[in-house]
Amino acid sequence: MVIARILTNNGIRYAEVKDDKYYLIEGDCFTIKSVEDTPYEGEYKVLAPVEPSKIIALGANYRKHAQELKLNVNADPTIFMKPSTSVIADGESIILPADATKVDYEAELAIIIGKDCRKVKQEDANSVIFGYTCANDVSERVFQKLDGQWTRAKGFDTFCPLGKYMVTDIDAAHLELKAVRNGEVVQQGITSDMIHDIPKTIAFISGIMTLKQGDVILTGTPEGVGQIKDGDTIEIVIEGIGSLKNPVEREK
Repeated sequence: MVIARILTNNGIRYAEVKDDKYYLIEGDCFTIKSVEDTPYEGEYKVLAPVEPSKIIALGANYRKHAQELKLNVNADPTIFMKPSTSVIADGESIILPADATKVDYEAELAIIIGKDCRKVKQEDANSVIFGYTCANDVSERVFQKLDGQWTRAKGFDTFCPLGKYMVTDIDAAHLELKAVRNGEVVQQGITSDMIHDIPKTIAFISGIMTLKQGDVILTGTPEGVGQIKDGDTIEIVIEGIGSLKNPVEREK
């Protein structure tokens, strides 16, 4: 099922997406009561697919990416967090901070958690996944190196584009993902190249903190990250899931 979160004339609604049309869902995406038979015909705006309580992300989860940034690969996943205020939707602008000097894109598969959970076993991980979406883990590299930790570098407002849609019932173990900058493919990888796979990642994170319904896990990026600048357009494309496109602007 392909699901969008949209702002309609009557408030925020979830909708099933079929043939580029939106069929409104009764209830939220996690408790679907019914889906309307006819498409929505009013005005709308596509929003970020969820409003997470937190975003947990993996660093250095593709070996070649770790090598290009000279990062250590640990036996356990290396995790960090991005604030919920960093989330923007498809079509909204990534804003480069006035004092930023090198901001990079990172194409990533994002997991949407479907129910509150704690200490999930690897073999049970699929039972807590609602679906997947595209993500861009935008990162300011100079700040990342200066600080020695990644909160500032990855936590600015607009530094976590998500969307455009969520897709359920898909096997995410071997999907192609890429970044397209100004129409040119600049990053490409396969999710099967992750060092720590999705079940291990969920088990590890849920052993540390309670995951809430709607939380987002970013699963890392392959090699090929690069800089975005004022006036660019960056698109994240994942096989079977869709694309996420955002313009880039410098802070005024």
